[in-house]
Order: sequence, then structure tokens, then C-alpha cells
Amino acid sequence: MVIAVIADIVGSRRLQDRAAAQQQLDDTIARVESRHPLALRPLRPTVGDEQQGVYARLEDAMISLLLVQLALPEGLEFRFGLGVGEVHEVSSAHTELSDGTAWYAARDAIESVHERQRGMPGIRTWIVGAPRQDEVMPSSIAASNAYLLLRDETVSRMSGRERRLTLGRLEGLSQQDLAAQEGVTQPSVSKALRASGANSLIAGLEQLRGENA
Repeated sequence: MVIAVIADIVGSRRLQDRAAAQQQLDDTIARVESRHPLALRPLRPTVGDEQQGVYARLEDAMISLLLVQLALPEGLEFRFGLGVGEVHEVSSAHTELSDGTAWYAARDAIESVHERQRGMPGIRTWIVGAPRQDEVMPSSIAASNAYLLLRDETVSRMSGRERRLTLGRLEGLSQQDLAAQEGVTQPSVSKALRASGANSLIAGLEQLRGENA
């Protein structure tokens, strides 16, 4: 069992410079992956506005995708569909191909994100399990989706600065370091982290990482 991820760009048709936006996305993903190598197969462009990747564990996928969300330049966002199931390679003389139940589940998941956005504009992530999961997985997926609903809503309300501050704290920078980077005072950083919900995101990620359990 692995986690297949399909990501697409929010509002891709409204981007004025699609090529420049894609380069920014590629650079952001590469930077996150170099600092936090959690993927079996990091997110890579496939066709149109889609990216695909594979993770060994659901926790790894959720950690990595939050870091990507926080690191993206202001004005660029992804939706993520996560499928829990099997992935296997398909022989091809021309390119690397893979198939399996996890991909079908990931496709269902990202379609679910599109549908749910009508009532919940801040939603960005959803998980679907392929059929015949073990008896524990459906409850794990349900709990993870509940967490992701609240996490996405928090991130969607953040300003660009608040996302940078949150990412910096997750990567081990002190409030003093972040204040110097942003040209503000340390108390201003502390206030922004509290008011934006960043501290809850940080505590949640620590739980995913198995820290302070």
C-alpha cells in the first residue's frame, strides 16, 4: 500500500504567464523536497496543469503537501487528491508509466475537492481509499480528512507573510531569525503566529511527525 497524489493548479486558466507559473511551482516543490525528502516519487508535472507523486505513508504525504502549500508564492495554489492503494510500474519503451488502484482513488479524491469547493472554498486536499483496505484504514482516512478540512481552511486564510513565518518555524528558524528576514519585530512575529493559527498547524505537524506524542 502506498499513497498516490495528484495535484492540479487552482485557477490555472486565469494565470497570465502559465510557463512562468509552472517554473515557480517546480522550483517550490524541488526546494521542499530537497529539505524534506519524504516522497518515494516527488511531485512532477504530467500533462496540462497536473502533477503526480507517490509517498510510502499517509503521514509523509500530509507533511510534504502542507510544506508545499506554505512555500508556494502568493497567488499560486494547488489542489491535492490522495489515493490510498497499490501502484505498479507499467512497461514502456518511451517513458516511465505507473498504474494501480491508488491512482484511481487519487483521481476520485481530486474530483471530490472540486465538488466540495462549491460549499467550502478553502478546501484543497482530500483522501480516498481504494477498495479492500484493511479494517483500520477507513477510520484513519476519515480522521485525516477531518483534520485536513480544518488545516486547509487555516492555510487559505493566511497572508503570504503568515505562510512564510509558519514555514520558517516548521523548518527550525527562531522568531528572531524570522523577524530579521521580514523586517519586523520579534513580538510582531509572535503575534502573527498566534493570530493566524500557525501555532496549531505547527503542533499538528509535530503530531504527524511523531514528535511530542
